[in-house]
Amino acid sequence: MAILQVRDIDDRLYASLKELAQAENRSLSQEVISILEKYLLNPALFKNNPTREFLSLSDSWDDDRTADEIIHDIKKKRRNSKRFGVEHVIFD
Repeated sequence: MAILQVRDIDDRLYASLKELAQAENRSLSQEVISILEKYLLNPALFKNNPTREFLSLSDSWDDDRTADEIIHDIKKKRRNSKRFGVEHVIFD
């Protein structure tokens, strides 16, 4: 079998892998192999960014305007009206 050596792993990543391995009753090496196998058997499960996936499901923000144009439009549509018709109250 081939040997794979990985260097300069972030301490937090290493700790997370170690915790996961312990939870699954595996060695660290076995856990890394398991993660790689899961990914390589079905990479499509891992390709989508969760945020991007959520936004595509909700059909959110589809606008060709720049951020400055959107902000300008929002500000232009604001009204300077008093909510309750009384001046100098907490809600004005």
